[in-house]
Amino acid sequence: MMLSDIVKANRSYRRFFEQETVTRDTLLTLVDYARLVPSGGNKQALRYYIACEQVLNGQIFAALGWAGYLKEWDGPVAGERPAAYIVLVQDKSYKMVTGFDAGIAAQTILLGATEIGLGGCMIGNIQHAKLQAVLNLADNFEILLVIALGKPKETVVIEKIEADDDIRYWRDEHQVHHVPKRQLKDIIIE
Repeated sequence: MMLSDIVKANRSYRRFFEQETVTRDTLLTLVDYARLVPSGGNKQALRYYIACEQVLNGQIFAALGWAGYLKEWDGPVAGERPAAYIVLVQDKSYKMVTGFDAGIAAQTILLGATEIGLGGCMIGNIQHAKLQAVLNLADNFEILLVIALGKPKETVVIEKIEADDDIRYWRDEHQVHHVPKRQLKDIIIE
């Protein structure tokens, strides 16, 4: 697969074939990709909590919010939930130079997942104290982001919009997820 194909296929998937497992080895491979990416000041302050067991996945799921623009949707139902999670955590004893590290690492993980036929979603709507307790994380760790992973069970379509059109995503009557994207001509400053 070419990078352009991977980028186009890498969407925010929120429904999965939950029974299609994601192994610990797969999660370790994805984290290994993230380990190699640039880090501001080379601080390497990110740590990763991986989960692929059903009980723990359920506890993580209960600490997350899903799809802010879909107000009537509480998230994926049982059977459509993620098969795995990677929680990005900052070791607070290492002061990060920028806040970009988590985004670079998360996108790298998702591109790697896409390459092997998985999909995922970065989730920032987190009940931090609840998840901190679920994962039994020490106080020197701060949860930054959660990546939900699994075999996608939904179709995500990119919709071309004009510069001032509504950017809110939506689902149609067939549960196809539509994501408006501005055109290249509208994001280039000349």
